[in-house]
Amino acid sequence: MHNFDVIVVGAGHAGCEAALSAARMGANTAIFTITLDNIGVMSCNPSIGGPAKSHLVKEIDALGGEMGRNIDKTFVQIRVLNTKKGPAVRALRAQADKVKYAKEMKKTIENCPNLNAIQGMVTDIVIEDGKAVGIKIREGVEYRAKMVILATGTFMRGLIHVGENHFSGGRMGELSSDDLPLSLEKAGIKLGRFKTGTPSRIDARSIDFSKVEEQPGDTELLKFSNRTKDEEVLGREQISCYIAHTNEKVHEIIKSNKDRSPLFNGTIQGTGPRYCPSIEDKVFRYQDKNQHHLFLEREGNETTEVYLGGLSSSLPTDVQEGMIKNVAGLENAHVMRYAYAIEYDYIPPQEIKYSLESRKVENLFLAGQINGTSGYEEAGAQGLMAGINAVRKIQNKEAVVLDRADSYIGTLIDDLVTKGTNEPYRMFTARSEYRLLLREDNADLRLSKIGYDIGLLPEEEYRRVEKKEKDVEEIKEKLARNYVGPSNPRINEVLEKRGETLLKDGITYFELLRRPTVTFEDVKYIAELGDLELGNYCRDTEYQIEVQVKYSGYIERSMKMIEKHKSLENKKIPADLDYDSLTNIPKEAKDKLKKGKPLNIGQASRISGVSPADIQVLLIYLKARGN
Repeated sequence: MHNFDVIVVGAGHAGCEAALSAARMGANTAIFTITLDNIGVMSCNPSIGGPAKSHLVKEIDALGGEMGRNIDKTFVQIRVLNTKKGPAVRALRAQADKVKYAKEMKKTIENCPNLNAIQGMVTDIVIEDGKAVGIKIREGVEYRAKMVILATGTFMRGLIHVGENHFSGGRMGELSSDDLPLSLEKAGIKLGRFKTGTPSRIDARSIDFSKVEEQPGDTELLKFSNRTKDEEVLGREQISCYIAHTNEKVHEIIKSNKDRSPLFNGTIQGTGPRYCPSIEDKVFRYQDKNQHHLFLEREGNETTEVYLGGLSSSLPTDVQEGMIKNVAGLENAHVMRYAYAIEYDYIPPQEIKYSLESRKVENLFLAGQINGTSGYEEAGAQGLMAGINAVRKIQNKEAVVLDRADSYIGTLIDDLVTKGTNEPYRMFTARSEYRLLLREDNADLRLSKIGYDIGLLPEEEYRRVEKKEKDVEEIKEKLARNYVGPSNPRINEVLEKRGETLLKDGITYFELLRRPTVTFEDVKYIAELGDLELGNYCRDTEYQIEVQVKYSGYIERSMKMIEKHKSLENKKIPADLDYDSLTNIPKEAKDKLKKGKPLNIGQASRISGVSPADIQVLLIYLKARGN
């Protein structure tokens, strides 16, 4: 009963994906959590997606992960962000029913074959001959496993701050894990300290909605997972979100209480997320701004709790009350949960391999906030890859390492391992130099084969993606091969309607669709009188055709960049390479290379402190060696 193939410690977003992927790949798996009631809990904003984060969720789904399916089951609002911008930065975002999201994830965990959910605080990683072989829980029971995955979130030596008060906790109202980090330090694993936070929640019944701006959801059919049937989400009633603003009075209250903020009086030592700062941090950092956006987001259908996005804080409760009640619309707000900051231990990500296995302890994998990241989506992506690679190691198969040119997941892990992070890492589209190709709309085309090959993506879904890819290519070829001229009575009608220059000479349908405002629907309408049969396809296929045609020039340039990138990624560095023997590389670069252990020249070139000249030396050496 106490022997498993894979043990996962932690049941947050990273832990759930890790455990499900391992179990679905056939490994006898156990997931441990301090309390079974909090599997899949959304500690901060109950939302999934947003810029770059939606790309991660779509990639998780394409590989066979669960996050996209779970949010589709439980969203209370869904909409597309950045619709006025190009497809590379468009992002799907959904507000979840917080309680239902966790319940559905718990249900999925409990009903998954090969997966055992166990309540227990893990106090020790059992290590023998430099290898993780199991864990111990506080009750004294020892469990053995071939692989151990740590997905501890903010629980390792978690310290909560609310003004002058600070106390131990992994989340508000939950125990922190104080013994496990000691076990890791004993094993020689270095730990660092980060900080994050969450805002107050207020009662919806105490808000004056006439003074705030409504943000309804989108009415069109939207979903994260391609495996979600349309009827599951069609017609679902949505809850509106709202926008409010801080003002100079709110800012003055914050400024006058600076000495009571643990962020500024030296109480908090950990580094916080630059891109998700507390309200006090924003007020002092951007003193030229006289207001900041606040997002009022309901936490579910059966609760009156409203999440105050943008008002994260560690200020004392009386200050929190003062600043909230000075926001228009919140004058009579009733605070249901106070904001707080939390410091926690993490492991610097240079300590992990590209497979997410620890460099110090064999068979120990790390995923989520323990690697210095922030966000549910970043955690879920790492959990999925840790689960996959733990099982691949048991199977004596090569680890799945996604390339940064193929996915945002690959970009995330590559950034962590090659560059590290000195603050909680958050994914942005700007982090990918290949973002024109790594769109959320083509995640299935990019990654489904990998998901299918490793045994996570169902065959039915993979065949659907194969058909979509074939259909897109066939239609693009038809569009490029067939011409239309001004003699077609519909073409200038459409062009005039779209505000485009009228046609004087014949062009291909491909060139027609490249015009900015012309849609694939327009092209089909024109083709009906041009003896060109384009057929009817699903919405995803038609959108893919339109995007690939409209951005074909940019895509072609990006493909050339990727070819150059791949040429470096394909130049493998032998695992036994003795960097000290390379006399023309400075000691600093040698130390960075020895620590980073890059698998190829591309990864080596992205390590901070390794120069282009050092890369040239490596290339010359590999050529001489015959690699």
